[in-house]
Amino acid sequence: MAPRTHLTDLGSIANVDLTELGAGKEGWLDNPNLLCALDTNSLAIANRYYILVLEWSNASGTASFRVKIRPNLSPIEAEYVSALEWLVFDDIRVIAIGTSCGYFLIYSLGGDLIHKQLVYPGRILRLRVRGTKRDITEDTSSFEEVCVVIAGIIARFDGSDLQKVLQKWYQETQNQFWNSIKDPEEESEDSFTRIPYQVWNVNGYGSCTDAAITGVMSPPLLELQSSDRYYCAVTIGVDAAISAFRLSEDRSRSFVGAILSKVMPVTFSTIASFSKLVWRSQQPAKKPEPKPQPFARALPLTCLKDHPRKGEKLTLSPSGTLAAITDSLGRIMLLDTRALVVVRLWKGYRDASCLFVERLVNKESIGSHERVKNNYCLCLAIHAPRKGIVEIWQMRTGPRILTIPCPKGSKILQPTYRFGSSTVSESSYKPLEVFFLNGDSGQLSRLN
Repeated sequence: MAPRTHLTDLGSIANVDLTELGAGKEGWLDNPNLLCALDTNSLAIANRYYILVLEWSNASGTASFRVKIRPNLSPIEAEYVSALEWLVFDDIRVIAIGTSCGYFLIYSLGGDLIHKQLVYPGRILRLRVRGTKRDITEDTSSFEEVCVVIAGIIARFDGSDLQKVLQKWYQETQNQFWNSIKDPEEESEDSFTRIPYQVWNVNGYGSCTDAAITGVMSPPLLELQSSDRYYCAVTIGVDAAISAFRLSEDRSRSFVGAILSKVMPVTFSTIASFSKLVWRSQQPAKKPEPKPQPFARALPLTCLKDHPRKGEKLTLSPSGTLAAITDSLGRIMLLDTRALVVVRLWKGYRDASCLFVERLVNKESIGSHERVKNNYCLCLAIHAPRKGIVEIWQMRTGPRILTIPCPKGSKILQPTYRFGSSTVSESSYKPLEVFFLNGDSGQLSRLN
């Protein structure tokens, strides 16, 4: 009997020259400046100042270059690419980039800049693309979003707003009979339509290294009823290993604040117009610099401080009800984001990374061409690079199901969330999968 294998080879990037990214050196994928984002048959790799997009076909399995993107970064501020992620809609696939100066950029697969917008001055630590699917047994209010995480700050873009901007850009591009080359100086924030977003200061328990909005939560007791939604945010950092906040869409509920927000801009505008009539400046008008949006209200809920423990990485389950958090002491905490209670703890996993995966448990009740969500159970894949293994644990308190050897210098990846996937029929449900990228051999494999 042939030995059972738990991995299926999908493709290889060994035939592509990636020496400028450090390929060929031992452990080149462990470079902290190297960012990877996976999509179906596509891999984006960023190294501070440029992004390479690789694609491979199912037939050959060998990768080829799709595009090389060099963002127009500020040399004065020593700006670089600090976050990378795919944005995948029904028929639109683009690449989202976060920079060290707080800019959110979107590029097409042709290398064209679609959107540029300042979120907040500061290094963007992560772009988190997530959606909550509708569930009959739970709240039916689903939402899709892109979260931008900066040290102590979290911003939220609604998926529908992003989709409108992308659809408009593609429609305008298709209507053009020729492609005009843009001057790099014209690629400023003012030349693009501003996408609305909310931003919150979550520095209540110290600066955060990662954060996530876990879902919609109920308003606080005795709070005035309004149409605003409240979100629950979980942050991890140096001062507090785990923190939780209630985020409000409203920036100010006070009557005085509402008056000031209406009266003060009009007053200053009137004074400025009058001063221009009296004192006409001979100096040329300077282009105003983009200003960050005011913070909305964030109410601290709870925190876990256990010095010298520091939170390092945060991973959310598909529904947002569970979060796996790694810390500097080699522990992995499983957090119930609704009760804000740690329900499980693993020890001895230094430098680990986690991804949620779904495992088929009811094989007899489905056919070969049918997939139903109820036939899958949620598991957690823990990559322990110092041990050279990947372990699969059943959630929430289930046993360890599988242990797979993982070569040194490998990464575990997961395709990005696809917007609009909640409209897919139940019989064609696509479970969460985990992929292995071997840095030495260049082989990309999928966990069976």
